Amino acid sequence: MRNLLLPLALLCAAFPAFAHDDHARDATTAAAPEAAAPRWATDAPLRAGMRGIRVAVDALGHYEHGHMGPEQATVLANEIEGHVQSIITNCKLAPEADAALHAIIVPLLQNARALKADPTKLQVIPPMREALADYARRFEDPEFANANGGR
Repeated sequence: MRNLLLPLALLCAAFPAFAHDDHARDATTAAAPEAAAPRWATDAPLRAGMRGIRVAVDALGHYEHGHMGPEQATVLANEIEGHVQSIITNCKLAPEADAALHAIIVPLLQNARALKADPTKLQVIPPMREALADYARRFEDPEFANANGGR
């Protein structure tokens, strides 16, 4: 192993600028930000519904830790479903924003229904948190984004 390291060290010493340029180029490439997706405008029904969903999903964290029973988790799943239905009924967005929203609320609705059907399926709760994080990234709702550590 020593025999291999010595020639490599000599090569790096002979071409320090070359080695540094490659490292700098790799660091620059790795640090380059991804193109930001557009952030969509919201309306009052959407903001209210998403805040209600966030409260219910946050409360499901207590269920995951055994601090509430399945009956309470079912009540929270019903609340999530109700908020999603309210958003669908009352929210008015541009077509592109509406399509982006559907990618968020469909998993919320599906996972809430799955939890209602079988309250032992705790694995449906993390995808609801992911959907809420996606909402915070994709939609202009400063109060939502600033609550609960940026979620």
